[in-house]
Amino acid sequence: MTALMIGLTGSTLAEVDVEALRHPAVAGAILFARNFVDAAQLAALCAAIRAAAPGALIAVDQEGGRVQRLRGGFTELPPLQRIGSLHAHHPAAARRAARLHAEIMATEVLAAGLDLSFAPVADLARGNLAIGDRAFDAAPEACAELAAVYADTMQRVGMAATLKHFPGHGSVVADTHHDRAIDTRSAATIFDADLLPFATGVLAGARAVMMAHVEYPAVADEAAGYSRWWIEGLLRGALGFRGVVISDDIGMVAGAALGDVAARLAAHRDAGCDLILVCDPGLVATALDAAPALKLRATPRLARQLRGRLPAAQRRARESSTWGQRAARLAALLESQDP
Repeated sequence: MTALMIGLTGSTLAEVDVEALRHPAVAGAILFARNFVDAAQLAALCAAIRAAAPGALIAVDQEGGRVQRLRGGFTELPPLQRIGSLHAHHPAAARRAARLHAEIMATEVLAAGLDLSFAPVADLARGNLAIGDRAFDAAPEACAELAAVYADTMQRVGMAATLKHFPGHGSVVADTHHDRAIDTRSAATIFDADLLPFATGVLAGARAVMMAHVEYPAVADEAAGYSRWWIEGLLRGALGFRGVVISDDIGMVAGAALGDVAARLAAHRDAGCDLILVCDPGLVATALDAAPALKLRATPRLARQLRGRLPAAQRRARESSTWGQRAARLAALLESQDP
């Protein structure tokens, strides 16, 4: 069964948001900077979401660097590429930095009342306009090692790790927010390089994978998130992944290439996505209108797979007297990059 995760209109719940959250196809909401003012407002928003739809999941992109939606009152996290740069000279220190980064991020997000941040980025840092310094490294081995450490730490804290963007968004230049992205490399090249961090992360137990809106014509005709070959054949079949498969945002230009909203939803569903992101509030009503005919529906099983361990994280955050010291240790590690 496939469900939707929707974007909300602002920093408080509008009536249209409440109605959308209560739709049987909706599993929860993804928050952006437009939904955040400060910690008190965020707590009130999360409480309102759970009051409107008690089973709702609440997600965010809290990667660090330029993709960090929650800022005031949250640790300013560096981009993952800073950790990759450290790995080149001090691999053990980089692994420690990845653990600290993941621990701080996941605990803060959970303690604020959310369930998950879609992290870590497992793409290679090879010049993609959308990825940039969001990725650990250009080298597959370093990226695989650090992504696995990051995912493992998140899940120890109590947050499901989401490897993104499968099977690899980093080696094609185009930004899928604004353009179609077509990666013309051979299957062997993609498998030997970009796929390694995802395969390693799956072995490390990551509970979710987000698909790329990238086309790989040497492998399959459709973009990966619309491709049964990539999802059912490779990810679930060859790699043995048993977790949640998540689409990237259907509002991106690359995601829209397939057709109208209903066509995009149907294609993601048929390919094997369990959760489809509808991040633009302007597309939510259209998606909900299409949902009954497409038999989209949220299920308790999906929520269980992605639900964060909020009470434990909230206790941990309250009881910790060294949280600022953890952030300071992370900063100190990253400043020790010179060989």
